[in-house]
Amino acid sequence: MSVDVHHVSRGPTDAPLLVLSGSLGSTLQMWEPQAAALADRFRVVCYDTRGHGRSPVPPGPYSLADLGGDVLRLLDRLGAERAHFAGISLGGMTGMWLAAHAPERIDRLAVLCTAPRMEPEAWRQRAATVREQGVASIAASVVQRWFTSGYAEREPEVAERMRGMVAGTPDEGYAGCCSAIENMDLRADLGRIAAPTLVVAGAQDPATPPEQAEAIAAAVPHSRLHVLEGGAHLASWERADQVNGLLDAHFGAEGPFGAAGTGRE
Repeated sequence: MSVDVHHVSRGPTDAPLLVLSGSLGSTLQMWEPQAAALADRFRVVCYDTRGHGRSPVPPGPYSLADLGGDVLRLLDRLGAERAHFAGISLGGMTGMWLAAHAPERIDRLAVLCTAPRMEPEAWRQRAATVREQGVASIAASVVQRWFTSGYAEREPEVAERMRGMVAGTPDEGYAGCCSAIENMDLRADLGRIAAPTLVVAGAQDPATPPEQAEAIAAAVPHSRLHVLEGGAHLASWERADQVNGLLDAHFGAEGPFGAAGTGRE
């Protein structure tokens, strides 16, 4: 059953709607660099995934269909028939599910630092650890994979803020979303995605390496791939200017891409 997720809106109410979906262990505040940059052209809606932030924490486990259903319910609450959608990590998985299973609701799609399938056992074990020891026990190791070592050293305040955000995630919500990733396999769905799709990877991402993004771009018919040098899993912060430019160009464009293209920056 879908839930009413907590959300905030920025930008003109009559502008094209852009929904931003975050990573596992994050709140809607993780999109601050993008919301600030894009709100002049779009109605930017950021939300807390179920089990995170100020959204409800129903008993787990959750499925990707649950997370996608929450977004569809959010669109209904906003009175929106269609929307642009960008998601990073777990949010990107949600976006791919939506574009494949509710194509009439998704206009243009961007997926960042994500994957169509991940090793199930690792996520089963992570959920078990969180339920036994709490999210705080893994927060430091999670954030270590979010940024390159150089960025974490240059921006220790950002790294510490993100560690606190992860640690503050409800245990049941985090573990429930781990189960959604554990049971996820979107590979057969990628060819059904009709929305023009931007795929972004961080070249130094240890969690969802560029090979995962390449597989997505190869399977989605109207897609374009960009690999960002000097970025790890949370490229939306570490390479914010480049990500903002890519999102602005992608969601501001008209018509499909035509032939797929690739780029490296």
